[in-house]
Amino acid sequence: MKKLAPDFSLQDQDGTMRRLSDYQGKWLVIFFYPNDRTLNCTREACKFRDEYRVIQQFGGAEVIGINKASVDVHKKFTLRHKLQFPVLSDPKHLVTQAFGAWRQGPVKWYGQAFGTRRHTYLIDPDGKIVKEYLNVDPTNHVMQVISDLQALQTS
Repeated sequence: MKKLAPDFSLQDQDGTMRRLSDYQGKWLVIFFYPNDRTLNCTREACKFRDEYRVIQQFGGAEVIGINKASVDVHKKFTLRHKLQFPVLSDPKHLVTQAFGAWRQGPVKWYGQAFGTRRHTYLIDPDGKIVKEYLNVDPTNHVMQVISDLQALQTS
């Protein structure tokens, strides 16, 4: 059963407020990632960048990245890697928690007990989550999203 995506209102890397309702009528890919400065997070964001035009071919689908870093950190990240989609700042991780992408408990690296999980959500034009990708592998994840977008558009 499809469930409604949690509503949000967060600033992007330019300080522009972005809301879920801004994307009504379009497919939306929201990917949560732990940090702008790590290899796997950069790899994942750049793969979305590289396939952005392909993703947009499916009903004008859009991509959004979200983590707890500041607007300024996101600005540097998007400029450095030439990201053409919004990266939203969720410093209190309220949206991250609402989607279920916030970790509360021990993890195996760096001894952290909390943080953003590498989760992605595919949201249909009616604002419903139709696919969840949990603890994704950033090396092949974007191709799975594209495959699922294609399948959902033709079904």
